[in-house]
Amino acid sequence: MRKSKSLEKLRAGQPVRMCALGHFIPAFVRHAAHFGYDCIWLDLEHRAMSDREIQALLAYFHLADIDCMLRAPTLGKTQLYRYLEDGATGLMIPHVSTAEKAKALVESVKFPPIGDRGIDGAGLDSDFYLQGDGDYTDAANRETFLVVQIETPEAVENVDEIAAVDGVDGMFVGPGDLGLRIRTSGLDLTVDQAMQQTAAAAKKHGKAWGCPAATPERVRELREWGATLIAYGGDFGAFMEMLENRSSELNDIYET
Repeated sequence: MRKSKSLEKLRAGQPVRMCALGHFIPAFVRHAAHFGYDCIWLDLEHRAMSDREIQALLAYFHLADIDCMLRAPTLGKTQLYRYLEDGATGLMIPHVSTAEKAKALVESVKFPPIGDRGIDGAGLDSDFYLQGDGDYTDAANRETFLVVQIETPEAVENVDEIAAVDGVDGMFVGPGDLGLRIRTSGLDLTVDQAMQQTAAAAKKHGKAWGCPAATPERVRELREWGATLIAYGGDFGAFMEMLENRSSELNDIYET
């Protein structure tokens, strides 16, 4: 089974180099691997791809030897572990606000004795039944990961219990959803305070944590708080920045 670069970094106490992808762009996967990224966060919560497109894209991840942290659009048990069979290195699940939900996810995506994932052994993750070392389920538990998103005030309140769940490998704060819910609830809480509570729970229970960052300054700040799962860079922002810059250059050339 392919070894996870992200888990290797986390187990060594190092930050994961991670960017984001929301469209079917095989070249992006190869380029990210070439420029030293360990992992791509593939967003299927807010972006649509067919099952065959996902399978094809995951093959490119394996070809480029880079992790895929797939943000799943479902909680369906069989679909979740199908993503792992098809080659995803890890899953990120949005809106996990209780330890009970985190435990149910572990049941879905980890093999016994940790969880209750169904076994096939004939997918891309096991080299289509050619793994040959007789260690498939242990290797899958060891080299795949589960990240749960902290995106609600309830999740912040329960973050210590969530972090304590065996089989949860990391927590990822969603500042957009969390910020929206804080603003509309009138709570005396900021997103940064929620992140620091998440950081404390992660440190206490030996789990990774992180969130997206838009600037180098923000990456540095998050690192000071102990974050090791920071998403920095992605296709959407790169498109916007490139087009804005090129359009500005054309304005100068065309004097418009």
